[in-house]
Amino acid sequence: MLEIRWHGRGGQGAKTAAFLLGEALATTGKYVQAFPEYGPERTGAPVVAYDRVSDEPIRVHSPVTTPRYVVVLDLTLAAAVDLAAGVPDDGMILVNTGKAPDEVRRTLKLDGRPIRVLTVDAHRISLQTLKRSIPNTPMLGALVKAAELLPREQFMQAMRDNLSHKFHGRPHLVEANMAAIEQAYEEVAAR
Repeated sequence: MLEIRWHGRGGQGAKTAAFLLGEALATTGKYVQAFPEYGPERTGAPVVAYDRVSDEPIRVHSPVTTPRYVVVLDLTLAAAVDLAAGVPDDGMILVNTGKAPDEVRRTLKLDGRPIRVLTVDAHRISLQTLKRSIPNTPMLGALVKAAELLPREQFMQAMRDNLSHKFHGRPHLVEANMAAIEQAYEEVAAR
């Protein structure tokens, strides 16, 4: 079973990203869970969301404690949360930042651990494409590319379908989100 943990702040779309990824992964015929863990529900409060995907029915119904992949929408959470908690040495942490992976590795206190750290500036990408700082969809593109979760065309079609449903009647939002996803998909590979 593959497990993914999302860290963000209220309003950044961690829950939505987990759900969109779950829907995309479901197109493969696998069993999927996507769910948030709530604390104080307010804009800016820490939020955690999870995905599980498996070839077998998933009988676990608890938070993800040993994620293979962690997606961080806001690096300032590192001051209060151990973002690498439970990540195995062959895992990966993907962070929304303009900083280099080596600098993020120091921030996360990962020296000596072989966890892969990747970065993509989803804030910048979302400002360019969405005209607002909503890093969730760019981070989806970066995660799918970095973790090789789905073939590109299958992922992009699933995202277009899901976003068209979510933003029914607002095709400009679908296209802006697709542009953000595609840009981050390309940029994470350059790091």
